[in-house]
Amino acid sequence: MKRVLIIKTSSMGDIIHTLPALTDAASAIPNIQFDWVVEENFAEIPAWHPAVNHIIPVAIRRWRKSILKTLRSGEWAEFRQNINNYEYDAVIDAQGLLKSAWLTKKARGATFGLDKHSAREPLASYFYQHPQAISWQQHAVERIRQLFAQSLGYTVPTETGKFALNHNLFENSYSSHTPYIVFIHGTTWATKHWPENYWRKLTQPVVSAGYSVLLPWGNEIERARAERIAKDLDFVTVLPKLSLAAIASILSGATAAVAVDTGLGHLAAAMDIPCVSLYGPTSPDKIGAYGADQVHLTLDQCSVGEHPASDPEIFTPMTAEFVWQHLSTLLDKST
Repeated sequence: MKRVLIIKTSSMGDIIHTLPALTDAASAIPNIQFDWVVEENFAEIPAWHPAVNHIIPVAIRRWRKSILKTLRSGEWAEFRQNINNYEYDAVIDAQGLLKSAWLTKKARGATFGLDKHSAREPLASYFYQHPQAISWQQHAVERIRQLFAQSLGYTVPTETGKFALNHNLFENSYSSHTPYIVFIHGTTWATKHWPENYWRKLTQPVVSAGYSVLLPWGNEIERARAERIAKDLDFVTVLPKLSLAAIASILSGATAAVAVDTGLGHLAAAMDIPCVSLYGPTSPDKIGAYGADQVHLTLDQCSVGEHPASDPEIFTPMTAEFVWQHLSTLLDKST
C-alpha cells in the first residue's frame, strides 16, 4: 500500500479543486491511501473522498493570532505528533505557499511541490526535495492533477477529472413537495455579491417554472441578506444554520443552483449539480466551477444596454433576465 500526505489547508474552493487528482491517483495506483492536512473549518470535505484515510486538522488562521496561546494549549504539539505518525511514501504540497511548504517540512517522507516558476509563492519551492514544473496556462484542477501525476509517477487521464465524492454520505433530509433550486448568494468580497434585488427578481421565473428556492447562509451577515432576499416571497425559504455536510446534502437533492464566485459554488460542481455561476471582478478561466453542466456568466457576455445602477455597480448589466435565460436552458437540459 502506498501512503501519501497532502498539504492543502484552504480555501474551500482550493480543497475541492484537489479532489479529482485523488481520483486519478486511486485509479492508477491500487490501494493508495491519502492523509490530508487541512484547516479545521474545512476538515469535513476531504473525508468525503473514498481514497482519504485520515484527516489532520490545523488552525493556522487561528493559531497565528496568538502563538503563545497555541503553544501553551498543546494544539501545536498534538499536530506535530499527528503529522509524524507515519513515514509517508510522498508528501505533496498542493498549495504552493510558504505556510504550506513549512508544514510539508514537518512530515516524514519525500517532499513534492511546485517549482519556483509554478508556485504562487516561489520561495516555497525551496522546501521540497522534488519541485515540479507545472504550467500556469490551464485550470487549477488540471494543474493539481498534473502535480500528483508527476509526483507519484503516472499519466494524467485524458478525460475530465472526477470528484468521486461518496454520495452515500449525503442523505437529503430536506422535505419538499416541489423540486428546488439553491441560490448561493454569500461570498467574502463585497464586489462579488450579485445585487439583492436581482436575486429577488430571479425568484419570479424560477417559481413560475415550478421550482422552490432555498437560501443557505454561513454567518449572520449572510443570514440577514437571505432574509431580505426572501422577504414576502412565496416558495422562497431561508435555511437554518447548517454544517458543510448538511449543505452538501441539500445540494445533492437540488435540480440546479445559482452561485456567486464562492466555495459553495465549487461544492455544487463537486456534487455534480448543474450550476450557473456569476463572475464580476474575477475570471472563471483558471479557477471557475469545474465539471459537467457548469455555466460561467461573465460581464463581457452581457449586453451594453441601459440598466438602472445596481449595488454593487459592477454587476449592473448582469440582470436577472440574463441569468434566467441561461438557467432555464440548463434546466431544460437536465429534465
